[in-house]
Amino acid sequence: MPKRIVIVGGGYVGLYTALRLQQCLRPGEAEVTVVNPENFMVYRPLLPEVASGTLEPRHAVVPLRAVLRGTRFIAGTLTGIDTDRRTATVEPTAGPPLTLEYDELVLGLGATSKLLPIPGLAEHGIGFNSLAEAAHMRDRVLGQLEIAAASDDPELRRRALTFVFVGGGYTGVEAVAELQDMAVDVLEGFPEIDRTEMRWVLVEAVDRILGTVTPDLAELATTELTARGIDIRLNTLLESAEDGVLALSDGTKFEADTLVWVAGTRPHTIVGQLGLPVDDRGRLVVDDTMRVNGHPNIWSAGDCAAVPDPEKGGTCPPTAQHAVRQAQQLGDNLLYTVRGRSVKPFRYNSRGEFVTLGKNKAVGEVLGRKVNGSLAWTLRRAYYATQIPTWNRTVRVLGDWLVGMPFGHDVVNFGSREQPRGAFEEAARTD
Repeated sequence: MPKRIVIVGGGYVGLYTALRLQQCLRPGEAEVTVVNPENFMVYRPLLPEVASGTLEPRHAVVPLRAVLRGTRFIAGTLTGIDTDRRTATVEPTAGPPLTLEYDELVLGLGATSKLLPIPGLAEHGIGFNSLAEAAHMRDRVLGQLEIAAASDDPELRRRALTFVFVGGGYTGVEAVAELQDMAVDVLEGFPEIDRTEMRWVLVEAVDRILGTVTPDLAELATTELTARGIDIRLNTLLESAEDGVLALSDGTKFEADTLVWVAGTRPHTIVGQLGLPVDDRGRLVVDDTMRVNGHPNIWSAGDCAAVPDPEKGGTCPPTAQHAVRQAQQLGDNLLYTVRGRSVKPFRYNSRGEFVTLGKNKAVGEVLGRKVNGSLAWTLRRAYYATQIPTWNRTVRVLGDWLVGMPFGHDVVNFGSREQPRGAFEEAARTD
């Protein structure tokens, strides 16, 4: 009888584990089911470029059904597991709950924004973890420019043109850099606005940005952003955001219509409700083969798991590089398990890292050598274009980049797509 493998999550861990199994399983050896609320995987390193409009949103995702043709896919959300009966309960998009039996269960649930109890944050902030949030931010910035251009009220203009990002990690730095670069580039179409009117603020709680990269690389990024007029506040916390008035721990207060919260992530709430061991950060505790402690037939990796890092000690950082390699090793370990062989521990040493800072701007480190400017930007694009799953997506991404290189950013604001029934409802009111 074929082994039943259930994979919960369609991010890096879910997709790459399923791909490995799809490529290597023999006919009749196992039945693989993938469960995910959305039928696509978001390639998150490309979200900053979705936000700046240099990449079409659809090209930054991988359609799960198209890629995993030999795998059953269920659009739904995990609601619980029974480890004794080896079943997982799933709430589908519509209809009654489903009970899936498994021999091996993979939990690749990823993470969500980690919010702090800051007054006004939940009401006025937005994250930067999803495709929808990235696409919204592009429309948001362009919409704020339109508001300022149409008004002579200095207070309204100041508030509209102030953009605050809280969190100086990879996501925060790349998001503020790409969006500021886009905003400056499109100002030619807004003669009513002077560049100096825009205020871009990056708030970081510790003494430097990009805490997971080398200090030299972080310094290169800091120098670039500061030279472009981005106000970097180190050793600073957001204390309040009530009524759109931001209060910082350094005593500064100012109004801003745009507040982006990129100060860390946490595993989804369901992870702590499954009855499995978790660490003090809410991540599943796994061994070096990615088996959940005390549960030999449950596996986990990626942002929701504390995977040991044998190279540097502690646990692996929450990067795309590590998640992909963990998933590939996890896929191999599932194959070994199905075939009655011994599983192997996860081993990986990072090849380097890149941080995009806008068009033709980036910093990076490759095999111990630091690069910046156009060279780093080109190497970053080449790396991610070859890493995104399937040649179909690689060609689409390269096409977007090649077509957009000779031209500036587009100023078209599709903010109305967030209210697709707006025109229809207006027509109904006037009839």
